[in-house]
Amino acid sequence: MIMKLNCKISIEFDDKSKAKKVLKSTEIDDFDFVKSKLEGKNISAEINSSSISSLIHTLDDYLSCISVAKKLVEDK
Repeated sequence: MIMKLNCKISIEFDDKSKAKKVLKSTEIDDFDFVKSKLEGKNISAEINSSSISSLIHTLDDYLSCISVAKKLVEDK
C-alpha cells in the first residue's frame, strides 16, 4: 500500500499586492512538490508527499522561502 499525505495551508497578507509579490518570488521553487496560488490577499498552497519526513521537509523549506520573501516585501 502506498501512503499519500497532503497538507493544505493558507497564508494571509495585509493586502493582495504583497501576497502577489511573495507568490511570484517563491513559486519558482514549487516544482512538483507544491501547488500554490493567489486567492485574494492569501496564498494557498497544497503539498503532497509519500512520506511524513518528506512532507515535513518540504513544508519547512516552503515556509522558510515564504518567510524570507515576506520580509523583503515588507521592508520595501
